[in-house]
Amino acid sequence: MDRRNFMKAVAGGFIAFMANDGVAGERAARGGTKALEPGKTRIALIRTPDRAEGVGRSIRLLGVNPVRGKRVLLKPNFNTADPFPASTHNDTLIHLIAELRELGAQTITIGERSGPPDTAEVLREKGIDELCRRLDVGLINFEELPREEWVRVSPPHNHWRDGFLVAKPVLDADCIVTTCCLKTHGYGGVFTMSLKLSVGIVNKGNMGELHTSFLSQRKMIAEINQAYAPALILLDGIEAFVDKGPMKGPKKRADVILAGTDRIAIDAVGLAILKELGSNREIMEKPIFAQEQIARAVELGLGVRSAGDIEIVTDDPAGRGYADKLRAILAKG
Repeated sequence: MDRRNFMKAVAGGFIAFMANDGVAGERAARGGTKALEPGKTRIALIRTPDRAEGVGRSIRLLGVNPVRGKRVLLKPNFNTADPFPASTHNDTLIHLIAELRELGAQTITIGERSGPPDTAEVLREKGIDELCRRLDVGLINFEELPREEWVRVSPPHNHWRDGFLVAKPVLDADCIVTTCCLKTHGYGGVFTMSLKLSVGIVNKGNMGELHTSFLSQRKMIAEINQAYAPALILLDGIEAFVDKGPMKGPKKRADVILAGTDRIAIDAVGLAILKELGSNREIMEKPIFAQEQIARAVELGLGVRSAGDIEIVTDDPAGRGYADKLRAILAKG
């Protein structure tokens, strides 16, 4: 390298350093957190039974703002209208929408496809139509989209026979924010959090193949996630299904809200919470990164590769004590 190119490289590196330092400074100012080590991802953890407090604190602690000036598509968990944790709690949705507005989102639109029940029926039963009118939020029922509003996605080496159809509004969105629950899945998924949430962007016609692919189902769930990348993920773990699910099952309180940008990391920490609560054999007896949804997502490069890549941050003694427990569980697998 000659002197001229060396000086350009040094200048470029300094500019990159200053840019990263600025991001770290913004994070520190908003959430009191230091810059991340290279290759790591941050999960913000708030220990609270209060959704309003947990949603706001977790996002501020995470220290990112991917929504400013963007048209945000908000994807909840409305698989059915069964009460939380079977479906996203309406209060979580309300507080998340308020936080996205505070962060400067240009517009917010909720998009979802339920199943097996009819999506329109689920939205009515949960009062989402009225909630959207009251909060001036858009609403897209993916199930009612015409045929031309579905795009076939078939990534290389996937386990779907002919790929899968994805709702076009998902592919067209400026920014996607997702909010998931914390629960086990008694019909083959094992657990349903941020990776499994993506099933709701896929056409209902593809569900027969997914539900009958007993050997590949969890891998196919992970593969859907190649179609998009959420800019922000919020997990409501105030309560959790620790067995059965996703509509009904035995519940335990965790009183925790997580925020992050990495689906694998969110699900890994969520599995650590289920292990800490005490769950079924499929959760308790298998290492977190050996779970097929996570293992396939790692193969596809969808997020962190190991528990060591996850940095759990919190902001009070209750959170720190709980985070220490989860770190120990993650370290053991």
